[in-house]
Amino acid sequence: MSERSSYNHIFFFFIILILGVCLRSSLAFTNLNTLSFEESLSPLFGDANLVRSPDDLSVRLLLDRYTGSGFISSNMYQHGFYSSMIKLPADYTAGVVVAFYTSNGDVFEKTHDELDIEFLGNIKGKPWRFQTNLYGNGSTQRGREERYRLWFDPSKEFHRYSILWTPHKIIFWVDDVPIREVIRNDAMGADYPAKPMSLYATIWDASDWATSGGKYKANYKFAPFVAEFKSFSLDGCSVDPIQEVPVDCSDSVDFLESQDYSTINSRQRAAMRRFRQRFMYYSYCYDTVRYPEAPPECVIVPAEKDRFKDTGRLKFGGTEARERRRNRRQQRRPEIESDPDERRLL
Repeated sequence: MSERSSYNHIFFFFIILILGVCLRSSLAFTNLNTLSFEESLSPLFGDANLVRSPDDLSVRLLLDRYTGSGFISSNMYQHGFYSSMIKLPADYTAGVVVAFYTSNGDVFEKTHDELDIEFLGNIKGKPWRFQTNLYGNGSTQRGREERYRLWFDPSKEFHRYSILWTPHKIIFWVDDVPIREVIRNDAMGADYPAKPMSLYATIWDASDWATSGGKYKANYKFAPFVAEFKSFSLDGCSVDPIQEVPVDCSDSVDFLESQDYSTINSRQRAAMRRFRQRFMYYSYCYDTVRYPEAPPECVIVPAEKDRFKDTGRLKFGGTEARERRRNRRQQRRPEIESDPDERRLL
């Protein structure tokens, strides 16, 4: 074999290796069926602040001093996979909430179900936070919140956020990292979401609670606040919740449970464990003040529990301490990249 041929083989080998890494990093989402806005969604409120792209493949939701905005799926689904690429507003975003969630509150006002991803804005120089939550059968007095930081700046580029809901499990995904898994068990009873839900996305002013418990309010000097959505994916059994003839959704559930996003492999489970160790700063499962006995779906991890106070928040030296150290570094060096260990979890 000639020297040039040998170099070609080595070069080809490295290209294959790099491609393999890239492919593995997006394994869970290689076959998503993406939809246009017209195919799957409808405006919800703030029409003038909902701006669709000319090709109808993306939408911008704006919040100004007059109104927020939002959209809703055209159908309700009895279980499903809900996913979108999202880019959040930059700069000062205190008091602003961007929500990507499923609900049936418009149909079942007193017994509604809900699955939430809510992004909580912050003052300039501080990162976005976000939380996940779930309700079943109107169980809003038994909130199941978890709060986290992200390992990237969600205002700089698009990232994919997804919710899987089947009769047996719920998985929240950020890109290809599963950040939370809830396995249904009988003890949950009606607290596990079970009725058809629509997908919603909204941006709104939550100055009374979103940032430091309401200490920092939305400042419309920085308006409009713009959240961008694209690459929508909706899979599920489309139903009319008030129709008298029930719909057989077994084939749809079988399809959902056959997809890669329905299974957490060993590599992804390790990434989820790392995420929860590094970036989760509140968990209701460890909030013994609120829940002296952990709710039945909680999986108590002793090493994880040791990091939290009885209020469910991190002990000293957790997220807050890391942020103070990071802020001090940023004051010394205006342009600094995030920790290499925090750029990727997979």
